[in-house]
Amino acid sequence: MLEDLAKRAKNASYQLSVATTAEKNNALEAIRRLLIEQESDILATNQRDITEGRQQGLSDALIDRLLLTPDRLAGICQDIERLVAMSDPIGEEYQGRQLENGLFLKKRTVPLGVIGVIYEARPNVTIDIACLALKTGNAAILRGGKETIHSNKKLVAIIAEALQSVGMNPEAVQLIGDPDRAYIYQLLKLDKYVDMIIPRGGQTLQQVCVENSTIPVITGGIGICHLYVDESADFDKAIAVISNAKVQRPSVCNALDTVLIHQSIAATFLPRLASELIQQGVTLKGCMQSSEIASQISLAGADDFDTEWLSLTLGIKIVSELQDAVEHIRLHSTAHSDGILTQCLNAAEQFVARVNSAAVYVNASTRFTDGSQFGLGAEVAVSTQKLHARGPMGLEALTTYKWIGQGDGLIRN
Repeated sequence: MLEDLAKRAKNASYQLSVATTAEKNNALEAIRRLLIEQESDILATNQRDITEGRQQGLSDALIDRLLLTPDRLAGICQDIERLVAMSDPIGEEYQGRQLENGLFLKKRTVPLGVIGVIYEARPNVTIDIACLALKTGNAAILRGGKETIHSNKKLVAIIAEALQSVGMNPEAVQLIGDPDRAYIYQLLKLDKYVDMIIPRGGQTLQQVCVENSTIPVITGGIGICHLYVDESADFDKAIAVISNAKVQRPSVCNALDTVLIHQSIAATFLPRLASELIQQGVTLKGCMQSSEIASQISLAGADDFDTEWLSLTLGIKIVSELQDAVEHIRLHSTAHSDGILTQCLNAAEQFVARVNSAAVYVNASTRFTDGSQFGLGAEVAVSTQKLHARGPMGLEALTTYKWIGQGDGLIRN
């Protein structure tokens, strides 16, 4: 069954690869229109997932990740609008040059082919991936989590209806509708049909994909994110940024997990920060020195600085200098999003040079690591590796290129 599904996706990818920009944009507009028209049905279907999730004892953080609301659905539709307005990277030609041997050589941007994405508990990802894939002429095979099975089936049915309505192949976006994990292992072996695997989930899922796939895998999306408060930081601005990074939406991968504070300002800055965060329901866990300064901070456990909280919990550590903060980040970060809060240009430059994360911030919240916020329209994933794609993966990350050589009866001597 799965091989047949992949074969049909592959055939659809051939048709998509030669679709015009106008045809692809018409498909995206059709998807957006049906999402708006069927909003009540979508939200009702999503509530089935929410109800079953609560019955199964899912955490509040996980419930928040799988929840669709009118505002979130409107945001999804806005992302589609932005994606339609963006330039189509497919067919772009560059690095054209005439070689000494007479060959005119250039590169042309082309789709990857078929993208397999395995993800958990976020139905908005279904739309993001499908739309990014369609804009770049790729087919997609989606395997969402069992927690959102009803929502995903509804959304993929809408995508198929939209594609059909504009004369495009509805099999371009496929959903593995059976939550049995055995299908993940089968998907990872379909290298004859699938060109890339993107796992969006925890460390266990990503390790399963890396160890079992015969298809190239792009890993990422696990975010143990840090902000370092330098001795020159503006306290009011720093507290506002930290609060946003932690509280605005704590259940996502770009939410803040650990604050590092220069020891020279800890005694004055930390009590203010702790008071502000506790008022917003944040639980603080810190090093011995931080707990001595602020009694509201409980002592961190052995693994707490290696934890992606995905909740209203925050780690606190006092460091002696910038390099101490850098060393902590190198040891505990997942290379997702890390930043510095400072008024010193030299400190900012040193931090950016030494911290090798996919996104590095100066005086800004880690919550900006997002395809929409980066102006990419949406994202398939946030890659924390270094080959092919890094950071939020938008349109360009779903393309490759082919060499095109042109001659006139040219032969090699």
